[in-house]
Amino acid sequence: PGQPVTLRAVAADDRGCLFQSCAHYRADSRGELHLGTDASHGGDYTGVEPMGLFWSLAPAGMEKPYQRLVPRNTGAPMKVEMLVHEGHSPPGSMPGPVVAKAEVQRLFTAPGVRRIRLKEGVVRGSLFLPPGDGPFPGVIDMYGDEGGLIEFRSSLLATHGFAALSLPYFDFEDLPRVLKELKLEYFEEAARFLQRHPKVKGPGVGVIGTGKGAELALSMITFLPEVVAAVSISGCSSNTVADLHYGQMTLPGLRFDMKKVSVSDSGVFDIFEALDDPANPANSPSVIPIEKAEGHFLLVVGEDDRMWKSSLYAELATRRLRQHGKENFELLSYPGAGHRIDPPSTPFCQVAMDRVLGVPVLGGGESKAHAHAQEHSWGKIQEFLHLHLG
Repeated sequence: PGQPVTLRAVAADDRGCLFQSCAHYRADSRGELHLGTDASHGGDYTGVEPMGLFWSLAPAGMEKPYQRLVPRNTGAPMKVEMLVHEGHSPPGSMPGPVVAKAEVQRLFTAPGVRRIRLKEGVVRGSLFLPPGDGPFPGVIDMYGDEGGLIEFRSSLLATHGFAALSLPYFDFEDLPRVLKELKLEYFEEAARFLQRHPKVKGPGVGVIGTGKGAELALSMITFLPEVVAAVSISGCSSNTVADLHYGQMTLPGLRFDMKKVSVSDSGVFDIFEALDDPANPANSPSVIPIEKAEGHFLLVVGEDDRMWKSSLYAELATRRLRQHGKENFELLSYPGAGHRIDPPSTPFCQVAMDRVLGVPVLGGGESKAHAHAQEHSWGKIQEFLHLHLG
């Protein structure tokens, strides 16, 4: 009873990189500890945070910093070792003797969820189907300019009853290696494939995207009648980086001005000011004309996003909709949250190695506020998709 202990969580990613977190607790009068009701007094977080050891996982001291713990293989659980050490030891120091330990597994796919690899016309990716006969509401899921196939949000959506298509759009299989220009026809083909799938409810499908994927979600609901609900997480209200073509139409991509990038003493790049200003009338050809959309928008932003000004971009988007007499949107704006708002308990990563630039880039946010934003928005995203997709 009353014993001070340090709780530690240790996990490895699929490349063997070690991540760990710790928190300081004091046992109750029965010598017990309940993470759902007992507060941490120090370590990587404080307060009552039942999942704090998960969302505060960060690369261990001997590993390269700025790495993100993202599950690559959704079929295998993430194994996390939980250890109880005597006494309070600060993060990064040698912990005291181990009193108890156990392995916890975090699953990303519920039993019965099916994963089908896609090569359908030009469309690539993975379709996750919930167990049962369906039909299920259909959702296309996209990430940002890191490219490749990121499946863990799709597998979790399928676990919650959605037919979810994880859609890569560059740097995967025979898709273009780099993000130079994009054709909306590719996304149209994906939407039509999902809409026509026998396990998908219809008549329309939804789309969820983060970063560049968020802005593609806005373009899809604007131009493609198949898409009736769009979730934009930390997106821009204009097309960025790569020109977007659709038939005869082109939305030029706003550019990043590398002269406006600042680098800290520790070598972290801050690109917050670098994107061309979407509010500048000279950049109006890049604005996505979202007022043309018949469907509904959910905009999710972190007010401390340092990757770019997603709060401002959400404001520009909602103002544009209101000016056209539209109220078909909901805005979730989270103080203290950073750029990449993922499903709950995804480890917070304030600075992450940028795959394209090859340097650490500031994403912003404060760990506890960001973790709470992830948890709250996840429930709201599912409510929104169920409401508009049935």
